[in-house]
Amino acid sequence: MVYPALAITLIVEGAFSVPIYAQERAVQTMTLTTLYNLADQQSQKVRVSEVALRAADEGVAAAKSALLPSVDLSLQGNYTGNAFMLSRGFSSNGTTDYLVPGLGVVPVANGKQDTPHWGNSFTAQVSQVVYAGGTIRSGIRMAELGREMAELDVEKNRQDVRFLLTGYYLDLCKLDNQVEVVRQNIALTQKEIEQMKARRGEGTVLQNDITRYEFQLQSLELTLRKLIDASTIINHQLVTTLHLPERTVIVPDKNELDTDINALSAIAAQETWQQAASDNNLGIRQATVATNLAEQKVKQAKAASLPSVAIVAENQLFGPYTQDLIPKDCNVNVWFVGIGVKFSLGSLWKNKHNIRKARIEHQQSQEALALAREGVENGVQANYTNLLTSYTEVKTQQKQVELANQNYSVVQNRYQNDLALLTDMVDASNMKLSAEMALVNARISMLYHFYKLKYVTNTL
Repeated sequence: MVYPALAITLIVEGAFSVPIYAQERAVQTMTLTTLYNLADQQSQKVRVSEVALRAADEGVAAAKSALLPSVDLSLQGNYTGNAFMLSRGFSSNGTTDYLVPGLGVVPVANGKQDTPHWGNSFTAQVSQVVYAGGTIRSGIRMAELGREMAELDVEKNRQDVRFLLTGYYLDLCKLDNQVEVVRQNIALTQKEIEQMKARRGEGTVLQNDITRYEFQLQSLELTLRKLIDASTIINHQLVTTLHLPERTVIVPDKNELDTDINALSAIAAQETWQQAASDNNLGIRQATVATNLAEQKVKQAKAASLPSVAIVAENQLFGPYTQDLIPKDCNVNVWFVGIGVKFSLGSLWKNKHNIRKARIEHQQSQEALALAREGVENGVQANYTNLLTSYTEVKTQQKQVELANQNYSVVQNRYQNDLALLTDMVDASNMKLSAEMALVNARISMLYHFYKLKYVTNTL
């Protein structure tokens, strides 16, 4: 098991010491499921998309509010100056005939006319749209599609973060396994050196043979140091992504990974994965929503060429009354109820380009949906093929490890009986190490292709 920050100082004979500060760190064994749950709660990328989803919810509520009646209130106070009356020839001299109902014509002198100065106005208007060419319903539908797109963005970010964590997790597991392999080979090399030193005392082994093995031991110790440092880097990236305390050390749960590897002996048919991708892939679902959104934009563009009808009720209270030749210092209350119809005649020839543009964009979104389906289908096929290839590679590497171990045992026995050269022994040891490392990499690679297939189908 790899503990990149375990509180131990690793001391190997003839090598430098490796300090690992582990007592101050919290070592936690985690499964991928645990990492996924933490990421859903703490990933900054997921949080950003969740805030966008809340904004989309408010957008839906705002769009639906267009169905409610509008109520406008207006209150105004003002100062009105004196009126000044002129003849039709713009002269302030003479008089102007003023027709008073019941009295007949009354001459009024031109010039300044005394006017009530302080005025007030209060207006209340209620309107309810009855028909708007489908603009309101289409706007609500567009807002709902926007919310659906925001929901898909949240899920897509979750899948992206999960796949990122999966990569880190599998790298950590691979480094862990490689460290175990290197440590086993270090122990085996140390044992060989001890046996050589004993035989050196008997005069059957040269000092040069011991030196070559000590050189190999130094190389293994350097490899171990590099692996531990790489594991520390990956651990830090995991901890940072999950916003965990800096000194947290994550250890992969080998049992879960072994269970997943064993389960890969029965891989589902490619058609099953293709169907899962068709149903769940977020790229396809987002392209579908975009197509529906483009369809609503076509309806919106068409609605601009249709009339709108609304029921209007209004009440006005104002004073003084200045609509007559002689102002009256009083308050007047007027109300009315009616139906208003609004139609932009110019839209008949101005809006046609907007309609064409919306239709073309709708066609473009349909092509984009087809392209998304095509890309996902290719992705599933490629990753499924890679998974089958990696499965075969694991089987091959398992056989090579078995052969390398057999070869090492035979060469070791021949060398101990002076029937093989030291170079044969070193070659057999290197072959054994190489085969074991290749098997570790193959197993992790197979798991990676499996999880990548789940990522393409968005079922992580």
